[in-house]
Amino acid sequence: MVKLSVLCYNNMIISMERSVRLKKLNAIEPLPKAEERIWWVCRVLLFAWGAWGLLTGYTSEFIQACFAIAFTHLWDLFQLLGGKSFITRYPFRLQTVLNCFICFACVVGTTLNARTSFSYIDIPEHIFAGYLACCGAFFLGDLLQGKKRPLKISVHAVFSLCFAVTVLVGWEFYEFTMDRLYGFVMQHGQEPNALGLTDTMVDLILGSAGAIAAMLIEAFKRSGRIGKDKAAVRARYVAQREAFKKEKDRLLLEGKDVTENL
Repeated sequence: MVKLSVLCYNNMIISMERSVRLKKLNAIEPLPKAEERIWWVCRVLLFAWGAWGLLTGYTSEFIQACFAIAFTHLWDLFQLLGGKSFITRYPFRLQTVLNCFICFACVVGTTLNARTSFSYIDIPEHIFAGYLACCGAFFLGDLLQGKKRPLKISVHAVFSLCFAVTVLVGWEFYEFTMDRLYGFVMQHGQEPNALGLTDTMVDLILGSAGAIAAMLIEAFKRSGRIGKDKAAVRARYVAQREAFKKEKDRLLLEGKDVTENL
């Protein structure tokens, strides 16, 4: 009887803790109506495509649609569960571009690959995937560092390129796993072969080309070498770096820890 009472008490405490945690969830900021409509159009198209695949015997397309719809809610999850961390500042416009890309890759790309003999849709998809991953990494670098600790353009560019290539490699891991576990042919068969190796390497090369293009464009834009208001952008970047250097030198002279105070 005593054990049962203790068990009930522990369950009650756990339930109370969960309710308190739920109350601490962030409120999701309202989106611009145009962005919200685009998101829902992408989700509806993905759901319709997945349902059509399920009805026509392509169960894998339905599963893929479910994962894709989940990824279209990344911004919402970051806002809801991010607490006070940097992830809550993830830009919704980047999510809009990601949603459109996911929708196109699934509804158009996968359909063409599965139901037609046209196999070249992967080329623009992998190039743009690398481009998008690198652009997203630039925003990630901004969020991690904050306004008071701007990264050097060269460091920012290398970080973004490495992040994008890591994402591309992760996708190839996903394709390999799906082929081995579920019998897919995303890498042209379940057994190692020259065609599968060629497909993987071409995908990585195309994605890396897109990432390098994004790295160069974004680096030149942020350094004020291309784009609008180049002089103003360049002056703002130089001023931020100088302010950061002065604050760092001041903290070092005072004997304070730079990593904790910047």
